[in-house]
Amino acid sequence: MDIEFWGVRGTVPVSGKDTHKYGGRTPCASVISAAGDIVIVDAGTGIKRLGESLMARPDAGKPLLHLLLTHFHLDHIIGLPYFAPLYVAGAEITIYSPLAPRETEKQLRGFMSGRYFPVDFRETASAKTYVKVGEDTITIGKLEISGSPLIHPGGSFGYKIADAGGSIVFATDTEPPEEGPDERLADFIRGADFFVCDATFTPEEYKTRQGWGHCTWLDGTRLARRAGVPNLLLSHLSPDHTDAQVAEIERRAKREMPGARAAREGLRLATRP
Repeated sequence: MDIEFWGVRGTVPVSGKDTHKYGGRTPCASVISAAGDIVIVDAGTGIKRLGESLMARPDAGKPLLHLLLTHFHLDHIIGLPYFAPLYVAGAEITIYSPLAPRETEKQLRGFMSGRYFPVDFRETASAKTYVKVGEDTITIGKLEISGSPLIHPGGSFGYKIADAGGSIVFATDTEPPEEGPDERLADFIRGADFFVCDATFTPEEYKTRQGWGHCTWLDGTRLARRAGVPNLLLSHLSPDHTDAQVAEIERRAKREMPGARAAREGLRLATRP
């Protein structure tokens, strides 16, 4: 299973020389199984480049894609109108979310309507199917995918993607419960090879941002160690943090957990063969 990050910034995209190293595009990652099944996690601005990459593949005329949406806040869907396969007549895109299929379609149609974008969502040429995901496991080819609700204003969902070679958990847009560590999330990530966590704030910043629905890098290291996950990827990076600040956050996280690092655009990983 191969994983690639196309956007790791949270809240709003940023650009400039001070954010070049880790990137300024909002959340999007791709997971490709050994059998070639393509799963996409979130549709932030990073999905535009992913779409361009997919269109360069030999099967560009008839791609079979699976899009997992964690939730519908703008930074996680704003790239969808610029996702090239959406406009390909032979493309088949299955869209998964915690909402009922009709509600998922309604959300995307409302967001991508003639009022906000020149092409109405209903006019895009690809064939689209909608699936509600819950905590039960679903199968996409050789991949097994399960979900877990997260603590975030309006709700959000984490996903574990696994095959015979290993597993990765995406659980950004969450924060610890007031009473202490998120034991449900710890149980969910237990046994994973990689944990992609929310690292929007530093512990110092979080003191004045409780209830905003985001974590600190320290929450991530503590949770990963609690669950025995060897590799931690700090993601949903703050748009207010420069490359130098993210690098310092990464250094601090590594002192707590050697397997921690900051995710960045273009980072590619593979679970154990």
